[in-house]
Amino acid sequence: MKNTHHEKPRVGILTSGGDAPGMNAALRAAVRTALEAGMDAVAIREGFRGLVAGGDAFKPMAWDDVGGIMHMGGTVIGTARSTEFRSREGRLQAVQNLLEQGINRLIVMGGDGSLTAADLLHREWPELVAELVATGRIDPEIAEKFPSLALAGIGASIDNDMVGTDMTIGADTALHRIAEAVDGIGATAASHQRTFVVEVMGRHCGYLALMSALATGSDALLIPEAPPAGDSWETILPRRLRAGRAAGRRDSIVIVAEGAIDSDGRPITADYVKQTIEKQMEEEVRVTILGHVQRGGAPSAYDRLMGTLVGHAAVDDLLDARPDTPPMLVGVRHNRVTRQPLTECVEATHE
Repeated sequence: MKNTHHEKPRVGILTSGGDAPGMNAALRAAVRTALEAGMDAVAIREGFRGLVAGGDAFKPMAWDDVGGIMHMGGTVIGTARSTEFRSREGRLQAVQNLLEQGINRLIVMGGDGSLTAADLLHREWPELVAELVATGRIDPEIAEKFPSLALAGIGASIDNDMVGTDMTIGADTALHRIAEAVDGIGATAASHQRTFVVEVMGRHCGYLALMSALATGSDALLIPEAPPAGDSWETILPRRLRAGRAAGRRDSIVIVAEGAIDSDGRPITADYVKQTIEKQMEEEVRVTILGHVQRGGAPSAYDRLMGTLVGHAAVDDLLDARPDTPPMLVGVRHNRVTRQPLTECVEATHE
C-alpha cells in the first residue's frame, strides 16, 4: 500500500477504444492547458488497460512531451480494449492506481463504449474508495482527500456516433479519406464501365456512408438507420444502376456501411450487394473494403482545431470541478464548444 502525496492537483488523460485522428491534438491541448493552470498532467498509456495495470502506464507529461504530435494520426499514448476493466475487481484496481497517483480528475477520449465505461467508474467511485479503505488497500486520509472523481468525456470516434456533439474527433478526417478513395475508384470504374461496391466503417452508425455518398455523388447507399423493406432493394438497386448507364454514366458506385441491414434485421454485406447486381445486370462488379485506411493518416485541419478546443475546454472544466459536479461530455454544437451531461449522452446513444 503506497501513500503518495502530491502537492499539485493532477489530471489523468487517456485515449480509449478505436484510435481517431485528432486525438493527439486534444492530448496536446489538455496537457499544456493543465500545466499552464499549475496542475500536473499525467498520460495514462494504453487506455483502460493502462488504468488497471498502473505503474509505468502512468506517465507525467512535460510541455515538450506533446510537441510535434498535432499532425500525427492515431494516439501517441496508445489505446487498448480492456476486459479487466469490465470486472468490478478491475475497476477497484483502477481506482487504487488513481488514488496512489493522487489523481481525481480524469479526461477520457473515445467512442460510445469508452465513455460508457468512464461514466460507470464515476458512479462507482465512492463505493470503490470505501471498499479500498475497508480492505486496507488505501489509507483513510487519502480517501478523505479524494471523495469523488471529476470527469470530462471527449467524443473521439471516426463513426461520429455520440449523442451530445455534432462531431466526434476523427470523423472529418475519415470522411476526407473515403472521398479521396471513392474519387480514385470512380476513375477506374469509368474507364471500364464498371460498378464498384465500396464498404465503409459504421457498425451502428451510417454517418460516414451517408456523407461520403453525398460528397462523391454515388449512385446508391445502404446504411443501418434506414433499412430497405425486405428484399425490395434487390430489384430497385440494379434498376437504378441500369437507368444511370442508359443516361450515359460510365461508372456506378454503391456505398455500403459495414452495419447495413434490411428491415428484417438481416445484414446486407458488400459481397451480397455485388452478387445481387452481377446476377441482374450480367456484368462484373468489384468490391473495395476501405477498412482501416479510413482511420489512418494525418488529421484534417478541422480535427486538429476541434481536438485543440475540446482538449482545452475539458481541462478548464476539471479545474473548477466540485465534488457534486456531474461528468460532462465536451463537444461541439453549431460550431461552439458545448458541455452536455455525460450520463444522458451515453443513455441517449444506447437508445
